Amino acid sequence: MFALFFSRGMPMRLIKTAVLFSGLMLGGCATGSNTWVELGGQRYQVEIADDDTERARGLMFRDEMAAGHGMLFIHDAEEPQAYWMKNTHIPLDILYFDNARRLVSQQRDVPPCALGDGCPPYPSNAPARFVLELNAGEAARLKLENGAELIFSPAIPHS
Repeated sequence: MFALFFSRGMPMRLIKTAVLFSGLMLGGCATGSNTWVELGGQRYQVEIADDDTERARGLMFRDEMAAGHGMLFIHDAEEPQAYWMKNTHIPLDILYFDNARRLVSQQRDVPPCALGDGCPPYPSNAPARFVLELNAGEAARLKLENGAELIFSPAIPHS
């Protein structure tokens, strides 16, 4: 999927260490039939990335993401976020949501990037706590506008 997130004030060496460590892991993010979100009347099965290692790994090195699937990133606090597409092989829509799970920023049709640390960041335009990555084109298909509500299944932690 995407690749990596930046958090304001996070040292680059910590980001690089998290990426290196996550590349060694075979496991991954929480997923299952009970982990879904609903947006714009559409339900998506999601993987959950809710710690630094999972958020750093994201959807790196994947060649596809099934239709109707995505990855939900849960941050510890609502603050400006920026994601990049390092080692991400599929185009994505990156959708940023605030504490109230309202869409506050969209980065649509973000292309894959093979430039390593030269990949550009795609920032939120407002503080966000939740980030949903979907296959590129989903936001347009749903005609998403800022303010759209993201609904979580009961199995997703959100406090």
